[in-house]
Amino acid sequence: MSRHQRPRQSIRRSRRLAAPPLRFFLPVALLVCLLAMLVLRGMATNEVFHDDRTAVSVDKFSVPPNLLTGGPIVDARGKLNDKPVSYAVPDKTVVLSFDDGPDPVWTPKVLDLLAARHIHATFFVTGSMTARHPDLIRRIVADGHEIGLHTFTHPDLALQSTSRLTWELGQTQLALAGVAGVHSSLFRPPYSSTADALDDWTWPVVKEVGRRGYLTAFIDADTDDWKRPGVEEIVRTAMPKQPGRGEMVLLHDAGGDRTQTVQALGEIIDRLEKDGYRFASISEALGATSTTVPVHGYQLWAGKTFILLTQISVHLLPWLIGLLSVVGVLVFGRFALMLVLAIRHVRRTRRPDFSWGPPITEPVTVLVPAYNEQECIANTLHSLAASDHPIEIIVIDDGSTDDTSAIVEEIAMPNVRLIRQPNGGKPAALNNGIAAASYDIVVMMDGDTVFEPSTVRELVQPFADPSVGAVAGNAKVGNRDTLIGAWQHIEYVMGFNLDRRMYDELNIMPTIPGAVGAFRRAALLRIGGMSEDTLAEDTDVTMAMLRDGWRVVYAERARAWTEAPASMQQLWSQRYRWSYGTMQAMWKHRHAVRESGPAGRFGRVGLPVVTLFGVVTPLLAPLIDLFLLYGVLFVDAQRTLSAWAGVLLVQGLLAFFAFRLDREKPWHLVTLPIQQVVYRQLMYLVLLQSSITAFTGGRLRWQKLRRTGEVAAPIVEA
Repeated sequence: MSRHQRPRQSIRRSRRLAAPPLRFFLPVALLVCLLAMLVLRGMATNEVFHDDRTAVSVDKFSVPPNLLTGGPIVDARGKLNDKPVSYAVPDKTVVLSFDDGPDPVWTPKVLDLLAARHIHATFFVTGSMTARHPDLIRRIVADGHEIGLHTFTHPDLALQSTSRLTWELGQTQLALAGVAGVHSSLFRPPYSSTADALDDWTWPVVKEVGRRGYLTAFIDADTDDWKRPGVEEIVRTAMPKQPGRGEMVLLHDAGGDRTQTVQALGEIIDRLEKDGYRFASISEALGATSTTVPVHGYQLWAGKTFILLTQISVHLLPWLIGLLSVVGVLVFGRFALMLVLAIRHVRRTRRPDFSWGPPITEPVTVLVPAYNEQECIANTLHSLAASDHPIEIIVIDDGSTDDTSAIVEEIAMPNVRLIRQPNGGKPAALNNGIAAASYDIVVMMDGDTVFEPSTVRELVQPFADPSVGAVAGNAKVGNRDTLIGAWQHIEYVMGFNLDRRMYDELNIMPTIPGAVGAFRRAALLRIGGMSEDTLAEDTDVTMAMLRDGWRVVYAERARAWTEAPASMQQLWSQRYRWSYGTMQAMWKHRHAVRESGPAGRFGRVGLPVVTLFGVVTPLLAPLIDLFLLYGVLFVDAQRTLSAWAGVLLVQGLLAFFAFRLDREKPWHLVTLPIQQVVYRQLMYLVLLQSSITAFTGGRLRWQKLRRTGEVAAPIVEA
């Protein structure tokens, strides 16, 4: 049995799941923080946890009778055996109460009017409005008014759980502590009315908040000002039903246009003062201590932190929406650009009369850098042996510790040379091969790749054009029958190869794939060969050739079959290196933007396009998924999913088009929806981690992927 036919058991490896590294945690933490900020903003705008349902009940069996005939202020704070009591507003006293605020337009007008009349009122505020308008809460407290809780998001608590009630009260108290350093023990349920409207749905809520130490305030007169019935109608309903009797009047300083409310307020005060009424807050009317009390210590600082984060979130949202709009424009702009230029590329290169020039028939050198490729190297060499173009094969063993060199020697192909060198990395191996090459055109391939018989011939034909310095081939995923392989197959066809058609038309091809590419040897020597400055030597050398004035084109028929990573961990390692290396190459060639000639064109056209589509758009694209998740969980799941399905449909159509161009069977596209949910998120995290590494000045070592050798010569016949 020959070495390259050893049973697969010799390469079995442990499949233990490693714990996610800290660097994986950083990009995830960033996305979680952005989602948390969206939720904070949604809470402040009453978008998150919003529930506008209202309970309908007429039964009053559980309500103590004395409350149904008592005053509007209910005290259920007694011990278990104590009966709840209610208090009426004293005669000739009016409590003006305002719900749903504060509002930046109407609350200041109400406060100005009350200050001019030296009147104190009670404001039942929501936590969401408090968090958004902290200055108004501070003014309410500073002017001597009383503050009560009206929940955080204004739901009907009769339809909510006890835990939801706890959250509504706790978050509102947190907001009050953060903006004004106070708590309140006064509460008014949303959608409440007079005390005699208590029923079997609302009474348990009053009991529960009483058990927590709150005094519940209902009303005597509901002006229905939120309906905007007219100033006179608001004034009429605010007047006491019985002359001289005290009452609590309900008005609103938020929730819509309150012009009529502000106009009516002055007339209400004038009429009641004329009739000898005095105005007071609830505590003042009852002769009790204020329900608004200062807080200190942990409660104060927890509130301040909550308000600070909420304010940041509220002010950050317009920027996020702007970035989301940019992402949308870039994504669909890229789709349109790829579609137009890919069609133009196909029409140009598939014309019957298209030719690069006289056919290239001279021999070429094929370089195969190899490091521990014993599982794959035999398949690679056998595929080259079937080439229909004359070739010289140079295998550069970069210090392998396995049987790579022995397998090459055992195969003993006459046109194969083996060069051994101490381990120095792929660029060093390629430079060694370039120096030893016998021919003017050098083809480069990976040691885990197999070529079709026509690959080399198709790859070198563009060199008939003397302006062409390098050619990118069509890399195919050979192990595409697994889910991860299918996802990468879609990415290769839709992303890499469709992109290359676009870049070819723009003459800004940024990368020659290491799996299948060809170069003029003279052009390589002129730019100094393969550089070790970056982890993406293929991108680095391609950008260098563009800056040197060479054309870099795409040969779609030059197909090569490569073994893609077979696990998420290996895929992460590969893409992390690619992303980080590409950023290194872009930074290395950044000075091209200031140069003239071909280098300047690449710097002012190529680099911005690659940066925009290769870095900026993918980095911002997670915003789409964050808003998707936010919309599904907190806003309108049906509309959000419909919008996402529309975007997915566009991507599916573009992917189908790309598969047709590449003459691929589209059945792998059935995995596209799952790819968008899982695989694309992984690529986001990889790019985020790469960006964090780049910005923090981190270093990344070369990471060797594990190979199985499953991409063999029979697959190329498919």
